[in-house]
Amino acid sequence: MNTSMMPLPYRVVDRRGETADTVTLTLEARSGRLDEWSPGQFTMVYAFGIGEVPVSVSGGADGLIQHTVRSVGSVTHAICAARVGTQLGLRGPYGHGWPPLGGHDVDVLVVAGGIGLAPLRPVVTAALGRARRVVVLIGARTPADLIFTDEYHKWRNAGAQVLVTVDRADAGWMGHVGVVTTLLDLASYTPRTALAYVCGPEVMMRHTARALVGRGLRARDVHVSLERNMRCGIALCGHCQLGPLLVCRDGPVAGFDVAEPLFETRDL
Repeated sequence: MNTSMMPLPYRVVDRRGETADTVTLTLEARSGRLDEWSPGQFTMVYAFGIGEVPVSVSGGADGLIQHTVRSVGSVTHAICAARVGTQLGLRGPYGHGWPPLGGHDVDVLVVAGGIGLAPLRPVVTAALGRARRVVVLIGARTPADLIFTDEYHKWRNAGAQVLVTVDRADAGWMGHVGVVTTLLDLASYTPRTALAYVCGPEVMMRHTARALVGRGLRARDVHVSLERNMRCGIALCGHCQLGPLLVCRDGPVAGFDVAEPLFETRDL
């Protein structure tokens, strides 16, 4: 694990608006480069003069790294407002990411709620053409809250089953309406050979994981991404303690067999 507390300078080379409050930034190293990241890991992103926050890696290759950020506070607002050419600081990558996908005899089931699709996007990319089946179930509050919408058809063309639902439809929405767990019965996968990757609001992850176990997946094969208040990223400050875990070091990804009792632990 990289234990440096000094951020490396990265320059915004592309900025794509996803929703009214969410953007995807593509960043390029200015001097020095972070170690190679794995899907599910995060970096600490620093807006100079304002502060830093943990952000999951949502993609990147050939020395570029992508972060998809929703504006929910002063630091994330500054990051989301960064234009092409702006310099940000990155340190990391930190944490344990999603487990290996397995071989061609495995079904990969990705279940995402809202911006939870961001850390799962690299899983989808890696699984296409490798897993026996790739199923992507996406839920959002409204159609306007869906991210990466221009990529869904690419995933389908590559062989994935991609199903999308919203909690509240608008006048132009012709798709499913309901929480993301309502898509599980439409998904094509074999429980005994499936690996599930789940990310989104905590209540969504808890209900989805329990529903998958109820459909025959083993709890240890259902992986979720834990979220707690991470400050240092290197397991020194203790802010992200969750039961016996320090999420920045021992997570954020954990099997549901480990995570289920931890979902009942409240932030201090």
